[in-house]
Amino acid sequence: MEDITGTPQCPAETVELRDRVAAFVRDRVVPHESVLDAGGSDAAATLRQLQAEARSEGLWALPLPTELGGQGLPLRSYAHVAEAEGASDHGPVALGSASLLDALMLWRHGSPAVRERYAERLVAGDMRACYAMTEPDTPGTDPFLTATCAVPGEDGTWRVSGQKWFTSGAADADLVTVLARTDGEPADRDGLSLLLVPSGSPGFRVVRELPVFGASGQWEIALDQVVVDRDHLIGERGKALAVAGERLQLGRTLRCLRWLGQAARAFDLMRERAVSRTSSRGPLGDLQLVQRHVFESLLALRTTRPLVYEAVARLDAGLDAHVEVGLAKVAAARTLQQVADAAIQVHGAAGLGPDTALPALFRTGRAARILDGPDELHITSVARRVLRTT
Repeated sequence: MEDITGTPQCPAETVELRDRVAAFVRDRVVPHESVLDAGGSDAAATLRQLQAEARSEGLWALPLPTELGGQGLPLRSYAHVAEAEGASDHGPVALGSASLLDALMLWRHGSPAVRERYAERLVAGDMRACYAMTEPDTPGTDPFLTATCAVPGEDGTWRVSGQKWFTSGAADADLVTVLARTDGEPADRDGLSLLLVPSGSPGFRVVRELPVFGASGQWEIALDQVVVDRDHLIGERGKALAVAGERLQLGRTLRCLRWLGQAARAFDLMRERAVSRTSSRGPLGDLQLVQRHVFESLLALRTTRPLVYEAVARLDAGLDAHVEVGLAKVAAARTLQQVADAAIQVHGAAGLGPDTALPALFRTGRAARILDGPDELHITSVARRVLRTT
């Protein structure tokens, strides 16, 4: 079906690559989503097969630095690919780009030992990493209240203790980057550090899974006097938020692109349903209320895309993008929820069941308005920055 959702002009040299990625996700990944969603040994085997196919077709690790074994696709080009691969939640993992944030963080801010030991293995898919910031009893919007602590030992190692939750992929991760207080007391604005914790370390424990609307992927973890080598400090001691801020701006922008890809998928499902489904009065698409759903969804997509690509442009140019990323994050999350909801409404009961991707797309959209910073955080942050410039 023709794309009318207003995708910005894709660089000519990237069009073929984007189309190949879109076809890979559509023809290879999407048919296996139910298996991948279920987890377990079957999902792991299926994912390994998809990753092998991505490698053989030259689609592996497209945005990762060439120094680490990736293909070095710049952000301004990768943005279009990210939309295509993000049409499925499993696309980035199958295509080897899910490690981008962790690999870049270790490459830019890790010690020489950390870079040598882990960075290339992450890009190759031989290891998996995750990021642990939020805590059960601490507002995720206020990292200064972080209770997890890391105490230096006489031998130069760190001993990390605390709890984290809603840590994506923690059960399968080999490495966990943990935000911990190394100096000062909770509420102090300085003294937070990032430490890279191997998940096989004594004292590291996966406490429980935290299903989001019934879907897996989020976990609670506990650390009890976990010993971490001194060279596993990421960035400077007490300067975690500078590294985290760099990571979050890029991470949120990538998620916005993937949410756009999922919203476009929901929109296509709605269009197909409106055209193909008939009642005694004719096609659903002839009904004005259905036409309104189509119109409002298209409006949301076309007004959100420019916001997301403006954030991409500023990040690609090395400029501050706090305002642009905040606007894009709120708009993209809302758009995915809105378009998926409209598509469900047009499908009727079929939109609630297992025969379409719509329940999963709606779940992602609703969760997106809380995870990775709730709407309210971005709204107030953007407004304060704008008001300070008057």
